[in-house]
Amino acid sequence: MRRLFLCLAFGWLALAPVHAQEDRALTDNGRFTMTPAPGGFLRLDTSTGAVSLCTVVNGRAECRMAADDRAALLDEIDRLRKDAPPAPRGLLPGKQDMDQALDYMEQFMRRMKRIMQDDKP
Repeated sequence: MRRLFLCLAFGWLALAPVHAQEDRALTDNGRFTMTPAPGGFLRLDTSTGAVSLCTVVNGRAECRMAADDRAALLDEIDRLRKDAPPAPRGLLPGKQDMDQALDYMEQFMRRMKRIMQDDKP
């Protein structure tokens, strides 16, 4: 019985990648995804991000590019990146900053130790 169980388990593991590929092929339509929408469906091109509104006319799908604000948003992001001051890179805190942070930690730890000792029954 144990041997049969092991054979079935290994067989299932060997076939799992094949089933996963078949399932992916059935659910994944390549680079496009379709979503139901009023009057038709939306088609998203997953590689470019372009969205089209598709309707079925006389049994044939007709797709038109949807109004896309993506280009405007990307332009605004580029503009903001150019206007923003460059972030400092590779700056480490100085010795004085480190000493101050360690002093705060030491005070915190001492206070916590006192609180824990005072709470003992």
